[in-house]
Amino acid sequence: MATKVLTLLGTKKGAFILTSDAERKDWSLSGPFCETWPLNHVTADPNTGVIYGGGGNEWFGPAVWKSADLGETWTHSSKGLAYEAGKDPISAVWSLAPGHGRLYAGVAPAGLFFSEDGGETWEHVEGLQRHPTRPEWQAGGAGLILHSIVPHPADDKQIWVGMSSVGVFHTSDGGETWEPRNTGTRCDYLPDDQKYPEFGQCVHCVVMAPGGSGRLYQQNHCGMYRSDDGGRSWSSIEAGLPSSFGFPAAVHPRDPETLYLAPLNGDIAGRFMPDAKAAIWRTRNGGSGWSDQRSGLPQQNAYLNVLRQAMAVDRLEPAGVYFGTGSGEVYASRDEGESWTCVASHLPSISSVETLVVEK
Repeated sequence: MATKVLTLLGTKKGAFILTSDAERKDWSLSGPFCETWPLNHVTADPNTGVIYGGGGNEWFGPAVWKSADLGETWTHSSKGLAYEAGKDPISAVWSLAPGHGRLYAGVAPAGLFFSEDGGETWEHVEGLQRHPTRPEWQAGGAGLILHSIVPHPADDKQIWVGMSSVGVFHTSDGGETWEPRNTGTRCDYLPDDQKYPEFGQCVHCVVMAPGGSGRLYQQNHCGMYRSDDGGRSWSSIEAGLPSSFGFPAAVHPRDPETLYLAPLNGDIAGRFMPDAKAAIWRTRNGGSGWSDQRSGLPQQNAYLNVLRQAMAVDRLEPAGVYFGTGSGEVYASRDEGESWTCVASHLPSISSVETLVVEK
């Protein structure tokens, strides 16, 4: 069988797909799909090969798009993607995650939904909205959004979510009850005696390391963190990075010690790569040390930003690493970040990057 690698792109003007073979040297681009709806996240179920795209806005409304034929045809549904009467209406889907036969969707205003029929119909995980802290949740720069969904790989009752500017929350009973898991993450924008609240942190991205150890990594508005106990406590790992501010994080598919970040120059300094020189920063030891990977990336006038879901890895050996920019470029590395190639440009602003490897 031949291996096909798909890089799935969510953009402000629909979904695009980059396709290559196992060598990942030459790429072809198809799209835009999904009738050029604004899509915040395009991902795939690795077990079925079905591609999903979540998006919308105040004009379109929320919806999840679906393709069962690798992007040839698409349908969409929003049935059930609504809060009860009297609540603020859902403006968009912000994140998607398959897990244990379900598809989860994070929405704005922050909430979690699930589908058991491949995105055709949706049910609200009401326990999160019932949390006693809900009246005090505050919006981040992009609004009050649920942008990170991390189902436990072996336990279908455990889920972590990341919300801006609320923090990380965890459930161990399938969503009936939730608890904040933010100990050790700081809020630099609060007074000194309030820098470590129970909730209210502006988390940007949460990912789980492979191996089932419970290790999580978090890129926050105020630092980079690692947890070795499922988020009960967090330790800073930002020493050695050029900035404590960034959006995405991507973990190696097999090595829990290897992580990739795209630091920006700060929240009020332009939000582009430091010194306008593009680099992806990699750790091989769980954040104890970092190195900048620049080969093939532009080193002058590179005022690039990378959004919270716009970096991903594939599962091949060696692993491929990919990121998309707000100015519409996609960069790819087929050697775990050692060298980079621009594989697409002039696309709409890229909101998300994910991968799918299929055998045909």
